[in-house]
Amino acid sequence: MNPENREQTLVLIKPDALKNSLTGYVLSQLSEFHTGLRFAAAKIVCVSRMLAEEHYAEHQGKPFFFSLLDYIRGAVHYPDAPGRRRVIAFVYQGQNAIQKVRDIAGPTNPHAARDNKPGCVRALGTIVPVKDAAGNALGDRMDNLIHASASVPEAEREIKLWFRPVDIPPMMRLYPTEVSGEHYYFKDNQLYTAYEPGSTCLVAPGEIVWKSDFDVLRGLSTACSIQAVAAKYLINGMPETD
Repeated sequence: MNPENREQTLVLIKPDALKNSLTGYVLSQLSEFHTGLRFAAAKIVCVSRMLAEEHYAEHQGKPFFFSLLDYIRGAVHYPDAPGRRRVIAFVYQGQNAIQKVRDIAGPTNPHAARDNKPGCVRALGTIVPVKDAAGNALGDRMDNLIHASASVPEAEREIKLWFRPVDIPPMMRLYPTEVSGEHYYFKDNQLYTAYEPGSTCLVAPGEIVWKSDFDVLRGLSTACSIQAVAAKYLINGMPETD
């Protein structure tokens, strides 16, 4: 495949889109017929708090951060139905994939989307005021239906956060991989190379991992946190209680 046709982007269909049965509409807008883009990967994800925190890491410390976590995790739209809380994640591939998807998604702010680009996906979204327990305004949460990577570096970070190499067919993997020769376990935000009671195995010998993840596990890189690596390898593991 021509290298310029191998650009990839992450798309998330968020809980508000799922609750409003917009999945088919979104997929039709992003279809190969309309965009020339192809699926490279897809999965249904029960979003853990760790994964949500890593996805929205740039917003940590902002007043609306915890509201964002509840939103992407489905707690806002399915408060009494934990079994329905999920996100559908896709990797799309093709020429100018990032810009094509962002054009279809439209402006991040749904009001701006309706004013400036009627007909885009996010024009169907809404803005919800966020308040603290005392009723004081903290800002706004944008329920904008889908997420789309904003740049090539962001797409790489997000794809590696939501997808393991084995989630993507070998010929569609853009980023270097390695085969682990060791065990890596995770418990209480700590990494271990031998089993500790209560720990979870992230990577086993013979498993294919992103090279960048492997470098972090081996202590050779700080390109991302251990938590960011763990969040991916623990996707759809044991259900959380919060």
